[in-house]
Amino acid sequence: MWAGRGADVIVVGAGIIGAACAWRLAREGYRVSVVDDRRAGATAAGMGHLVCMDENPAELALSAYSLRLWREVTGRMPQACAWCGCGTLWLADNADEMAIAEQKQARLAEQGVAADLLTASQVAATEPMLRRGLAGGLRVPGDGILYAPLVARWLLAEGGAAIEVVHGEAAALEAGTVRLANGRRLVAPVVVLACGLRANGLLPQPLLRAKKGHLAITDRYPARVRHQLVELGYGASAHASNGTSVAFNVQARPTGQLLIGSSRQFDAVDSALDMSLLAAMLTRAQHFLPALAQMNIIRCWTGQRAASADGLPLLGAHPQHPWLWLALGHEGLGVTTALGSAALIAAQIGRQTPEINDSPYLAARAFVAEERAV
Repeated sequence: MWAGRGADVIVVGAGIIGAACAWRLAREGYRVSVVDDRRAGATAAGMGHLVCMDENPAELALSAYSLRLWREVTGRMPQACAWCGCGTLWLADNADEMAIAEQKQARLAEQGVAADLLTASQVAATEPMLRRGLAGGLRVPGDGILYAPLVARWLLAEGGAAIEVVHGEAAALEAGTVRLANGRRLVAPVVVLACGLRANGLLPQPLLRAKKGHLAITDRYPARVRHQLVELGYGASAHASNGTSVAFNVQARPTGQLLIGSSRQFDAVDSALDMSLLAAMLTRAQHFLPALAQMNIIRCWTGQRAASADGLPLLGAHPQHPWLWLALGHEGLGVTTALGSAALIAAQIGRQTPEINDSPYLAARAFVAEERAV
């Protein structure tokens, strides 16, 4: 493919993180081989939201940076990628949560992210399907949604001749080498591991923890929801370090369907539906959207998020293997932070100064924590 010249970088994983890393590296002049095992991972299972999250300063910095990068490319995406700049409407169930909305608005403003506080009557006028009696909300117009599996494919195609996709399963890593299950060996000076939970089987010690999630989707109905709808209590659910939780999150898909989330279960590595948890998730959704009780749910499924110990992604060189970079542990924000993560990885590989401070995400911190645990 490269007239006898090998790859500069091998990226293991063709989901949204791996595709974004390959795309960014190709833009900066690298020849990239991408190992795609054709398994539908977290990218295929998730909601595909681009949402600015702010549970801590590092999460906010990376998501705001990444969303700026997304806005530079969404206009070029084909229609099939289902990009919609619908914004997010964060819902306050009571007066205490309106105070949380005000704090959230102030934090977002520090990163230059616009957000508008809405009164109860404004929320009702904007989203008439919502139940009456909500205290208000916070609208973040710069957020959006997309169909992540096709966006990942588009990013790989956008890389043109600089990206070669190799179908196979990575079975082992050696110095500058990825050995596939079929025996083939791929060699390059740099390897980027971006395959989510499957990285645990390729590294000497597992670094990631599974967070299982449930999703449900309705039949097609006339469009009645304009924004991505999320309860302000979502952050506490998403960032809990243990236990099982549900939170309200609904997207209106371009098909006329409503995609309903979300749930979290730690260390439940199977793909089976937990019917009691699914029922709790749907009940929570009906608390905000009572009309859901009259809609047909046509499909439910689960997926596995890959979480790091501290909830932030691992982005950087492996401390014992200078040829190996990690782009892992994005949990539920892989789509949102994909382009920002890829930009940081590319800057590190190229020994350039990143556009934002990358120290909170450096992969080496996971190994320090591992040593302390021992």
